[in-house]
Amino acid sequence: MDKTSHPLQKDPARATGIKSWAADDRPREKLLTRGRKALTDAELLSVLIGSGTAGQSALDLARQILASVSNNLAEISRLGVNDLMRFRGIGYARAVSLVVAMELGRRHRMSEGLQKGLVASSRDAFELMHPLVGDLAYEEFWILTLNRGNRIRRCICVSQGGVSGTVADPKKIFRLALEDNASALILCHNHPSGMPKPSSNDNLVTRKCKDSGDFLDLPVLDHLIIAGERYFSYADEGLL
Repeated sequence: MDKTSHPLQKDPARATGIKSWAADDRPREKLLTRGRKALTDAELLSVLIGSGTAGQSALDLARQILASVSNNLAEISRLGVNDLMRFRGIGYARAVSLVVAMELGRRHRMSEGLQKGLVASSRDAFELMHPLVGDLAYEEFWILTLNRGNRIRRCICVSQGGVSGTVADPKKIFRLALEDNASALILCHNHPSGMPKPSSNDNLVTRKCKDSGDFLDLPVLDHLIIAGERYFSYADEGLL
């Protein structure tokens, strides 16, 4: 049999690493020459990974990781160090670096929302809160305290729970809001299930908080339920 056609022989294209590629095809060089927006998600991830393993480039490894979450970047941010270390070529140090990079991205999005300050719509509130709760694997309940101009004072975590729910005590919610000298507030919690539809308990908590806010002259402007990239707004649905 001709050696070049031996079934166990490695494919030369697969056996070569990124360094052997044309300069314009290398993620780092592509970033420098064409800018960061020219890179695909896999190429950006491969730059963070740094290098691959024998017979597998960093780009191959990045594509594997993306494929494991159906190419959903939001799902990658849910992966912890142990999850990432399941991929051959991702050790402890690389896994930690990837988790840190995702956290920096989350905090950057959060800081952008805080700098904007004004909450004029449910979308504004969603963009502010999504980096905090959008990719959590468990429920958290938050409030956004606002001044008289509907500008953000603080984002406060009221409670943390499990996959199926968390306790949202109206007494604690309004104590925190009053301590912050808030003029209005927005309620927010997440659904790790990915389904933003409110539960009967969500409706009960919203109604109690709405009534309490009316009594205290501290109005509840909205209650957002964030589920991944989607959200439900009680105000938008006319339920407040």
